[in-house]
Amino acid sequence: MLLISNIRQNKDEIISRLAIRGFDATATINEILSIDEQARQARTNMEQNQALGNQLSAQVGSLFKEGKKEEAEAIRKESVRLKEELKSLEITVEEKETELKNLLVTLPNTPNVSVPKGKDANDNFVSSIYGDKVNLHEGALPHWELATKYDIIDFELGVKITGAGFPVYKGKGAIFQRALIQFFLNEAGSQGYMEIQPPLMVNSESGYGTGQLPDKEGQMYHSTIDDLYLIPTAEVPVTNIYRNVMLNESQLPIKNCAYTPCFRREAGSYGAHVRGLNRLHQFDKVEIVQIVKPENSYEVLESMQNYVQSLLQKLGLHYRVLLLCGGDMGFTSAKTYDMEVWSPAQEMWLECSSVSNFETFQTNRLKCRYKNAEGKTELAHSLNGSALALPRIVAALLEANQTPEGIVVPEVLRKYTGFDLIN
Repeated sequence: MLLISNIRQNKDEIISRLAIRGFDATATINEILSIDEQARQARTNMEQNQALGNQLSAQVGSLFKEGKKEEAEAIRKESVRLKEELKSLEITVEEKETELKNLLVTLPNTPNVSVPKGKDANDNFVSSIYGDKVNLHEGALPHWELATKYDIIDFELGVKITGAGFPVYKGKGAIFQRALIQFFLNEAGSQGYMEIQPPLMVNSESGYGTGQLPDKEGQMYHSTIDDLYLIPTAEVPVTNIYRNVMLNESQLPIKNCAYTPCFRREAGSYGAHVRGLNRLHQFDKVEIVQIVKPENSYEVLESMQNYVQSLLQKLGLHYRVLLLCGGDMGFTSAKTYDMEVWSPAQEMWLECSSVSNFETFQTNRLKCRYKNAEGKTELAHSLNGSALALPRIVAALLEANQTPEGIVVPEVLRKYTGFDLIN
């Protein structure tokens, strides 16, 4: 959520930066500032009313002691009137602050000045490409056919048990998944990330804290009886560890990683682009999260995206890095890099990671603050990234490493799988 103080001081800049997203915020920000002024004026009146009421109450006691009953009674009546007026002012302040908050949460984060303007994915900037496309042998198959051929992923069984988008991993397929998870966690640990095993369900306060709520309810599975949400990513529970927390500067940066299943209702189930592992309702992912000082957050963003690239390189995958344009960024992000792996059998790029800096957008909602060296309280910056999401990594690895004899397991995974060939 944007800071109201920043909107007051930098109205035109914020409107200009939100326009990078293709978002015209002029009317909303004007309304926000109007309601903010009304709320501030009502609060000032309330505080003045309280101060005057306290003065009159003190006078009443003194006048009664002095025997000035008529004067005391007159002031007492005025004091009663002020208390009634105070109740009305308190209601007004609460209503205006609620109106203000309801409008503030409709504004997306302001893009960083380095984010290119654009409407959608077609306007993203390709910042780098690593490796070369694999030349597949004659008769090479897409990953869903390889999965069936080697009996490692059963899509139809998943439909039977649950529905489309919930595959069942079997035998070497399940071991391969586990190997990737262990590899990603061990790599994160070697970079100083502390592993977290969070709950897979969160309450609405947590959903609000990281920006999934309000208005993203339709994208999450919701347990209505208990009002809990299945997590769309480990970002939600891990970042919420620091909700309503006051940190010390010496604790920063905080680096956490977590493996979890992720659940997304909006995955879709039609068209070639959602075949096999391309788009699922449930999938596994290792997430990295950092809480840092504001002056360091963009240096940290670069280090995080370089770290994710190192994982792709160790797996031997052909990939590209995109700097997302304003129109293709997530609601909460100030700047995002996407990593896409090449699917050689499908001849298409598959997104496998997003690494984002949220600046104070999440921490303002979370009230995640720290005391700097001077003892001043500041909002921290939050960042996160997929390191990595498994389905499209698996798809790319199966297709790129297929041979007539079977699927070759990347060397870095063999100590976790115990085999070097899926056949």
